[in-house]
Amino acid sequence: MTTTGGCLCGAVRYEIEGDPLLSAVCHCRNCQKQAGSAMSVLIGVADAQMTITGELKTYEDRGESGDPVWRRFCGNCGSPILSDLPSQQGLHFVKAGTLDDVSGLEPKLHFWTVSAQPWVRFADDAVKFDKTPG
Repeated sequence: MTTTGGCLCGAVRYEIEGDPLLSAVCHCRNCQKQAGSAMSVLIGVADAQMTITGELKTYEDRGESGDPVWRRFCGNCGSPILSDLPSQQGLHFVKAGTLDDVSGLEPKLHFWTVSAQPWVRFADDAVKFDKTPG
């Protein structure tokens, strides 16, 4: 199975071979600000699964732990494409809103629920972490 996606203007495109390793929602304040929304929906894929065409710009953010989070985006239209964590080398967290087809998404993992917006409702079978496990 090949999954495709890209930025709003089309300057950055990607292909993912095989199934994602995870799908999740992050409710941390930095993801909220970066996404311009109440949360960031993402899929985790191995580096070897993903091919990117086009140029990504990088903003180095800092997580609650103080560790870097590399937020990668299209320098032309600003669409957030993925986040990389040096502590999770070989793994990309792709912003699910950039997928061409989002109909198969049903994330059950929720991180940083401590900072979730008070109006967010979780499915009964959701797995929730106050912060990021580890």
